[in-house]
Amino acid sequence: MIKKNIMASLYKNNGTWYIAVNSNRKRKCQSLKTKDHKVAKQLKPYAESAIIAELNGYTIRNEKLNFAELVPRFISQKNIWADNTRRMYSGILNAHVDGKPLPSNPTSRAIHTRVINQCWRWGLKNSLVEKAHYLPGDVRGEARHRTFTTDELMLMFAEIQDNTFNSFVRFAYYTGARSGEIRSISRDNVLEGSLVVRGKTGRRYVKLNTQAQAILQEIEPLWSYRKDYVSHKFKKECRKLGIKDARFHDLRRTFGYNLVRQGMSIFKVSKLLGHSSVRTTEKHYAPLLTTDIEEFVL
Repeated sequence: MIKKNIMASLYKNNGTWYIAVNSNRKRKCQSLKTKDHKVAKQLKPYAESAIIAELNGYTIRNEKLNFAELVPRFISQKNIWADNTRRMYSGILNAHVDGKPLPSNPTSRAIHTRVINQCWRWGLKNSLVEKAHYLPGDVRGEARHRTFTTDELMLMFAEIQDNTFNSFVRFAYYTGARSGEIRSISRDNVLEGSLVVRGKTGRRYVKLNTQAQAILQEIEPLWSYRKDYVSHKFKKECRKLGIKDARFHDLRRTFGYNLVRQGMSIFKVSKLLGHSSVRTTEKHYAPLLTTDIEEFVL
């Protein structure tokens, strides 16, 4: 089929990119469902071919995509993603396309593996790829339920000798904030009784109890740790203290579980933790409520 009098262009409307195609005196505009110009340019040839076929009354062969072609389609169709999540997914997937090795850090490696396999699953589900080339080590759907006991928490608070890191650990527990949220805060983010952070689900407020407020008053300057440093340092400190199977994010989970045990509704806990939906909170905390775990301190 020879294309005649065809012109296709991209334009932006209310922050979203669209494609306009003119073919044989017929015109059609269609949203590309992305606010990223780079993604829009990657999607343009696929959308253009489909629209030309529609305008001229013929069908195009549904060719299978390779991973590099699949990535922009996968990224653009997830409209519910926050901008930070979209950027993270795009970075992980494009790094894989470029042939870069997976991170050596076990947690980062698991995240990269899960995102890459998620893209393959979506492509297979939508008949866009012939075969999904999954990476090994994907623990999708297996939520971690490790929480710290009162004795373990008190041991950390009393025995971690690095005072600056000790305050970082205590602040994480008393706020339930993510490592990245704490590492990025400045004095400008600190309000009376609360803290403004930007996390996985966007901008949110973290309530500061008396313990957290006291820590902010005693620490100067604020923390400027790297992500990998926090992960490795925490595990090292816990091994020295004989605390097994410990990850930094377990402090946040312990904080949330403690609130649920004290009678706070799962909906309010979800808000305090900054989860994207209450389903996320239920996935992580409902199984804990069926086990007999000793009380925690807050």
